Amino acid sequence: MKNHTTILTASVAAIALAGCATTGSINGPTVISYDHGALDTLVELGVNEQILALPHRGLPDYLNGMQSRVPDAGSLKLPDQELIDELNPGLVLMTSRQDTEIQMQVARLAPVRDVTLAEGDYREAVNERVISLAGYYGLEETAGTKLDALWQHVAEQKAAVAAGGTVTVLTHNDGNLSLRSEPVVFDLLELTAATVPDTVQPVTRGERTFYPVTEDILAEMAPDTLLVVDRSAAIGGEPLARLTLQSALSQRGVSTRVMILNPGLWYLSGGGLQSVRLQVDEVVSAVR
Repeated sequence: MKNHTTILTASVAAIALAGCATTGSINGPTVISYDHGALDTLVELGVNEQILALPHRGLPDYLNGMQSRVPDAGSLKLPDQELIDELNPGLVLMTSRQDTEIQMQVARLAPVRDVTLAEGDYREAVNERVISLAGYYGLEETAGTKLDALWQHVAEQKAAVAAGGTVTVLTHNDGNLSLRSEPVVFDLLELTAATVPDTVQPVTRGERTFYPVTEDILAEMAPDTLLVVDRSAAIGGEPLARLTLQSALSQRGVSTRVMILNPGLWYLSGGGLQSVRLQVDEVVSAVR
C-alpha cells in the first residue's frame, strides 16, 4: 500500500499534468517511464514517439527495440536525474519500486505519476491503469478496444489450460526459493495452486513477507508444474539451474515439470497491454 507522501506526490503531479493532457495536442505529454508495464502500454497504444528516454539496464527483451532509439534514463532504482532535468519531460512514470524520497526528488524536476497497480482485482487494476494512461493522449477508445482483445485472448487461453493440473510459482533469489502469489497464473488463468503444507511459515523482512520453501517441501507439494520467476537472473546475478532443481525433485520421487519464466518479463515488468499477454502465453506453453 502506498504511503501518504507517495499519494500526495502523485496527486500534485496529476494536477500539474492537467493542462498538458487537455491542451488539445494530438500527441500529449512527452514521457520517461520507470515502469516497463506502463511503457509497453504506451508502445501498444502507438504513442512511443513521445517516449524521451528509458532505463537500458535490465530492459526486458521484448522491449529491446526501444533501446537503440532513446537515451538511457538510469536504472529502475536510480533514475538519471540530470537527464530528466535536461530532457524536461511532461510526465515521469514511477512506481513503489522507486522509494518515496526518489519520487520526491524527481518531482522537483518534472511531473511524476505513480502508476503502481492498485491492490485487489488484478484485471480491474490493469484496466484502470491502461485507461488512465490512454487518457493523457485522448486514446481511451483505442485502449478499450485493445483491452477487450486482451481479455478475449486471456479467456481463450484459460479454456486451453482448464485441465492444466496443479501449479506452484516460486521466486528465486540468490539460491533461496519462496512461494509467489502470481495473479496472472491464479487470477487470470485460474490455474489450481498446489496445497501448501502447514510447515511453511511466513518470514517478514522490513515491509515484505516471504514464504520460504525447500526442495523437500516442494516434493511434498508435488505440483504438476513448477514455475520460477528468477529475480537473480533478472538483475544480473547467478541464475537458478533448472536441471539441478528438476533432478532434486526427481530424486525425491516427484515428476514435477520445472519451468523458468522469462526473468525480465516477470520480475521487472507486468501489468501492461503487451506484458500481460506475453505472460499468459508463456504460462500456457509451460503447463500444456
